[in-house]
Amino acid sequence: MAKRKDIEADQLLPRGVTGVVKGLLIIMVAVPVLYMALLAFSPNSTVALGGAGLGHLTSVNFVDMWTTAPLLRGLLNSLLMAGVAAVCAVVLGTCAAYPLARLGFRGRRPMLYSLLATQTIPGVTLVLPLFICLAAIQAALSLQLIGSDPVVIICYMTFGLPLATWLLFVYISNIPPELEEAALMDGCTRFGALRRVVVPMVTPVIVVSLVFSFLVGWNDIVFASVLTNGQSETIAVVMQSFSGAQATSSEPLYGQLMAAAFVAALPVVVLYLVFQRYLVSGLGAGGVSGT
Repeated sequence: MAKRKDIEADQLLPRGVTGVVKGLLIIMVAVPVLYMALLAFSPNSTVALGGAGLGHLTSVNFVDMWTTAPLLRGLLNSLLMAGVAAVCAVVLGTCAAYPLARLGFRGRRPMLYSLLATQTIPGVTLVLPLFICLAAIQAALSLQLIGSDPVVIICYMTFGLPLATWLLFVYISNIPPELEEAALMDGCTRFGALRRVVVPMVTPVIVVSLVFSFLVGWNDIVFASVLTNGQSETIAVVMQSFSGAQATSSEPLYGQLMAAAFVAALPVVVLYLVFQRYLVSGLGAGGVSGT
């Protein structure tokens, strides 16, 4: 069945045109990445003068960048904050999506619409109100909120939670309820049916939600710039500071900057490669259609 769908997709365009389009897409993606890698392996002096060549390759940028900027601390902070926020968003999203898909209760439809409505609000409009609220709570309770990891994690989780809940709701709705009823007749509780029947069937969608929720925190620069300090700053904030410092420096370290950008992008690339199979099946499959 999958092979037949692939053939039908290829037949949307003539074979020659399909090959040209694929080639152009590969070039559009590969050329910037390869150029960034070339600059990362070029001396800073050469890159500062606008040059780069295969005859002057060096790996010194990948060694010196760790002492030039706090990249390791930023990477660890981003992995911690984005990772924990993504896991929490998926767990809570699964617990929220299941009753929305299986139980009928008052307010169910407005809650579903609110999940979509939250995705239309620009995050930048929430930065100032959130900062004011946190500052007021911090002053009233004498708690260190701004600059703490839990606050940033909760912030990222709230942005990933609606998307995870909606994706899981759609896929759980397409699973035949008879499978859960059979598990209930065998002695399973609702939670047991969710854990033993539903979760294994929606694993690809859970992975998709996990990856997308992780990217929310990993790529964020707006909230991280406001809610973190020198010890909790993420890799995005570190890269922003590193890049800004090169603009006013008499000896810009563009080679190190490209090496740092290469390393900062590596975790996301590895994440996609590891979960590629689940991402393809999770985005393209939806169980048994309910229509």
